[in-house]
Amino acid sequence: MTEKTLPPIPAKRYFTIGEVGELCGVKPHVLRYWEQEFTQLRPMKRRGNRRYYQHHEVLMIRRIRDLLYDQGFTISGARGKLQELVQHERGRPGMNESLPAGSEQIHGDEALSGDCADGVFFEGDPLPEQIREVERELKEIRDMLTVPPWLDLETL
Repeated sequence: MTEKTLPPIPAKRYFTIGEVGELCGVKPHVLRYWEQEFTQLRPMKRRGNRRYYQHHEVLMIRRIRDLLYDQGFTISGARGKLQELVQHERGRPGMNESLPAGSEQIHGDEALSGDCADGVFFEGDPLPEQIREVERELKEIRDMLTVPPWLDLETL
């Protein structure tokens, strides 16, 4: 099962480990192992230590699966490639602008202070309009909080 034949990701907030396994073509025990190997994967754990994955984590798992199974990377190599993608995204110009639907973008905990972190959205995976709207609002807030370069805070 290649990335192209994976089922579309439903528009819902949380996914169980079984659902993620089906969406990504990976068994649950492999997902638990990848959590140990890839620090970007941090599903929420609830009662009984049950894992709940968010959309960006499902996309990250698809990216990891592609690197390991389709492109032939080792775990270490895939870890490095993901880090390289993060570095590439951080250096990309125009990250303060809204991106069109289907654009590849990295999202995560650092979305307000940096421009990327946890998850990678594949090109062609549709982002629900609500997520794009929240992203636009957060970027506007970040821009309002950004200190202009001409303002020297040390002299205040």
